[in-house]
Amino acid sequence: MELVVGASEATMKSVMGKLGGLLAQEYTLIRGVNGDLQYINDELASMQSFLRDLTAGGAGRAQTHGHRMKDWMKQIRDITYDIEDCIDDSAHRLHGLRSDMCCYYFANSVYEVLTWWPRRDVAAKISVLKMRAQQIGERRERYGVNNPEAAGGSEGSHAGNGTAAGFDAADNQEASLELVAIKDPVGVEDHMKELEEWLTNDKNSSGVLYVVGFGGVGKTTIATALYRKFGDQFDHRAMVNVSQSSDINAVLTNIKNQVMPQSRGQMQHAGGGVLGRLKRGTSALAAKCCSAGASEETRGETKLDRLKKELTGHFDNSSYLVLVDDVWSAATWGQIRKSLPTSNKRTRIIVTTRFQAVAKTRRGEEGDHTRKVSPLGVEESERLFKQAFFESKGSEAFFESKGSEVDKVQEEVWKMCGGLPLAIVIMAGHVACNPNKSAAEWLKVCKSLFPESGKDHGKDGRRDLTQEEVGRIVSHCYNDMPADIKTCSLYLSIFPKGQKISRKRLTRRWIAEAFVAEKQGLSVEDVAETYFNHLIRRKIIRPVEHSSNGKVKKCIVHDMVLEHIVAKASEENFITVIGGNWQLPSSKVRRLSLQESDSKRANDTEKMNLSHVRSLTMFGSLNQLPSHSFKFGIVQVLDLEGCMGFKAHHTEEMCKMLLLKYLSLRRSDTKQLPKSIGKLENLETLDIRETSVVELPKTVCQLERLVNILGGDKITRRALKLPQELNKKKKMKALRILSGIEIVGGLADLHHLTELRKLAIYKLSTMSDDPSFKDLSSSIEYLGGYSLNTLIIDDESSKFVNSLDDLSSPPKFLVALELSGKMVQLPSWITQLSALTKLTLSVTALRTDNLLLLSNLDALFSLTFSFRAEKQDSETLTILAENKLCSDGEITIPNAGFKSLKLLRFFAPLLPVLTFSKNAMPELERLELRFSMLEGLYGVENLAGIKVVHLTLKDKDGEYMTKEVQHEVETAVKRKTNGKAPKIILDHVRALAAGLIIS
Repeated sequence: MELVVGASEATMKSVMGKLGGLLAQEYTLIRGVNGDLQYINDELASMQSFLRDLTAGGAGRAQTHGHRMKDWMKQIRDITYDIEDCIDDSAHRLHGLRSDMCCYYFANSVYEVLTWWPRRDVAAKISVLKMRAQQIGERRERYGVNNPEAAGGSEGSHAGNGTAAGFDAADNQEASLELVAIKDPVGVEDHMKELEEWLTNDKNSSGVLYVVGFGGVGKTTIATALYRKFGDQFDHRAMVNVSQSSDINAVLTNIKNQVMPQSRGQMQHAGGGVLGRLKRGTSALAAKCCSAGASEETRGETKLDRLKKELTGHFDNSSYLVLVDDVWSAATWGQIRKSLPTSNKRTRIIVTTRFQAVAKTRRGEEGDHTRKVSPLGVEESERLFKQAFFESKGSEAFFESKGSEVDKVQEEVWKMCGGLPLAIVIMAGHVACNPNKSAAEWLKVCKSLFPESGKDHGKDGRRDLTQEEVGRIVSHCYNDMPADIKTCSLYLSIFPKGQKISRKRLTRRWIAEAFVAEKQGLSVEDVAETYFNHLIRRKIIRPVEHSSNGKVKKCIVHDMVLEHIVAKASEENFITVIGGNWQLPSSKVRRLSLQESDSKRANDTEKMNLSHVRSLTMFGSLNQLPSHSFKFGIVQVLDLEGCMGFKAHHTEEMCKMLLLKYLSLRRSDTKQLPKSIGKLENLETLDIRETSVVELPKTVCQLERLVNILGGDKITRRALKLPQELNKKKKMKALRILSGIEIVGGLADLHHLTELRKLAIYKLSTMSDDPSFKDLSSSIEYLGGYSLNTLIIDDESSKFVNSLDDLSSPPKFLVALELSGKMVQLPSWITQLSALTKLTLSVTALRTDNLLLLSNLDALFSLTFSFRAEKQDSETLTILAENKLCSDGEITIPNAGFKSLKLLRFFAPLLPVLTFSKNAMPELERLELRFSMLEGLYGVENLAGIKVVHLTLKDKDGEYMTKEVQHEVETAVKRKTNGKAPKIILDHVRALAAGLIIS
């Protein structure tokens, strides 16, 4: 019987930290309980040590106790949760008074009288908890749950329990910078060739491809590879994930949102090729939730009828490609198929499913095709294992420690996986993360997972796996992880199936939940990054989007891995998921994820005990939220990203959550924040990006613990106004991120924010003759000597960016710099930024001499020249014309330097002739140009490492010339002899200015 201790141990660690804090303060708010608190703290410490010894002993010890051990561990978990609730509840009810306040002794006497009953109530709860802790300890001995000394001999039976404790943050601190490459699926080359012919065959105007296979066999990988490779050949494309509980309205709404963007913001997500299009829309579940508040019928017309009509009108006379992933029901697919309109142009639909019944619904049309995906053969399994293994950092150490045994270890492991790509990839990450385990130990691992090894093997020595056996492998890899990493992995169950998870959103939430603590000299943010990197190394999560700085932007969890994680989280009562056919809890809810909000789910939620909820995540509309959802006194994480239906009372009630640490209203329809937000004295992260909130109330300056203020809109450059009190009172010194703000007179002095890591100014309302002009310049210079590593300045009206050259001591530690405005000459100190990996400049700085200067930045990963066309004026056009003349009529990229550059982008209405010299940018992989008119592009064949050239045309007027350029580039690259010719993509973006588009 398996032990489940990851989240419990993390909670226990958090509780002991809080208890230690109370004891250190000699908690006077509740007199007479210090002895009880000390006893509880000591008892929990002993229980924690017992559990660590037990898990270090391996699975054999757990088997010895079976149900008794699991029940005893459940009791420990429950009392740990209850102790944490009691501590947080007391913090909510009893704030205490500051000793430096006026008339403290008198005020404190009055306070003690007013809080007599709450203090007595909390003291009584602590007394009961002490008694429960004592009884749990006695019960262990009474029912024979003995000490785990005998477990020492089971070494290796449960791999990783010993090695997990050796997690080193330093080993996971540095993540490789890269772009998402289109990797061809391993072992299905013949199938891919056949499917590519089907996809590009013009003989049939329409067709459906059914990709059928066992869970984890690689269906989605194949389908996504086809989608990415050929998506640009269709007028429209969309990709949707269909979960078990999705309905037809959800799926069609998602498709509509991808092919019919409603705003400039959505158009931004549409841009940038396949990855941009994959960003469009939320998951099917979120789409369902967002539409929950809409009227189902208008003048007798159902929503389904309206969706069909809208899609038919949009797809008329257009070709389209739709990928429908993970269909569980033949009935659901039948509805989707009927709802997607026919077109007089080529249409292709790709469906992935685990069930043959779905594929059997094919109508028998000539264009339909079914491809069953089978497990990989021996050679392909070995190739995939080694590919995944070498992608994980740590593989070098494994080779050094194993020597000649390497091949034997690898062969045993990948053969055990039965040719199933999911199992092979996860085990490859598992092996790479355990370089110190001996070959003998790995053989024991294989034997413990499959004692029947040697039986039922095929001719090639490989055995087919059942669903239960795949789960066994996933469970083993989970159990091998360190306790802190287990907790962070369980947290992934918050998100619906198929949803892309933001790295920053995830790591900030880990920090708010206190899953992450400073260690080995690293800040909590840096430690959270190491945990995220470790999950990637383990292959528990898979990167699907990278930012232009090369870091992972979004990841995804495989469905089968997520199913295992949700089951574990439910078993520990760690997270409760509403939606997706997960079982509802029978006990107190600690963390709630509302992934569906129909009336049935709302009724289920109303019946739950939600008084202990400390984390609430909602996907979709607020209309179906439980009536008491905003009255939780101990909620610490409130994530309503993308939610609609905000009312004034919602934000007012949020501000009663006095223990709140993380508040995200991003992309919601909230319009303003109330003054009462100043009561949230524990708030660390406030995310109001892409909302209608344009100004913060002055009470926000009372939030001394606030670390991250995230506001404004990156696409429209709408800025967030800060209160003048921020500068006057020198408040909020803990701020590390100040993003999307407007700088006005009196707010430019930021010298006191010495912890600031990121400063993103979207609007400058200060002129050169204003004293604040010099204050801002001085602040940047001063903060550059502390922690500032990201600086973004959008200066369309003043001359501030041109004045940066006057800095006597530039911010040398910058890793990301973005300067927009009418700048021509670069700051002379820019070549001193040896750590700079991401640079974005106004296209007015696009000159050959400037490129020559920038070529000396050896660490530079991405370089972007951008310009917002809606801002163009005669002065800007004059600068562009002068730059062209200064560069002899064309912009030449030099033949040396740019040693690390992999991404080069030009976004402007008019792009001059661009010429790449021989041996220019040797590492460049992706070239992106977005324009209304491109005068010429030459020398692409000189780019040794180029993989993708993406041309995005804004206006039809320049289409003929652009196609000529495309033809010339394709002809030139065919002559390349040093590797595979790059892919040339031509896209069209209508009704979107070629603007500042940064990710």
